[in-house]
Amino acid sequence: QVLLVESGGGAVEAGGSLRLSCAASGLRFDQYNLGWFRQVPGKEREGVAARDMAGSTNYADSVKGRFTASLDVGKDTLTLAMNNLKPEDSGTYYCAAGPWEAGASWHSPPRYPYWGQGTPVTVHS
Repeated sequence: QVLLVESGGGAVEAGGSLRLSCAASGLRFDQYNLGWFRQVPGKEREGVAARDMAGSTNYADSVKGRFTASLDVGKDTLTLAMNNLKPEDSGTYYCAAGPWEAGASWHSPPRYPYWGQGTPVTVHS
């Protein structure tokens, strides 16, 4: 059974930082493409960052230069370091894992069959 568990969410003031973590059981993160998504009520889930099996990362334009996704292989933990947070970064953040798929977009939720339960982030202005 695959289980992904996020942690590290919370409330911060604009300009602050948070570090999200995602721990896995039932799979090895280094064998999957990994993603961070966020969602606010009434909107579609949005791809924020991704790390592929080769270690390459991709970011949404809105977070480039502020967010960093990384993988601790030894701990099998995916992290998302978020700096200079803005109110529009608020939402529930999810980590996701999926196998390699030719032509699949990193920010497309359907390509990830495994999801965590989400951790909330609130950025106050």
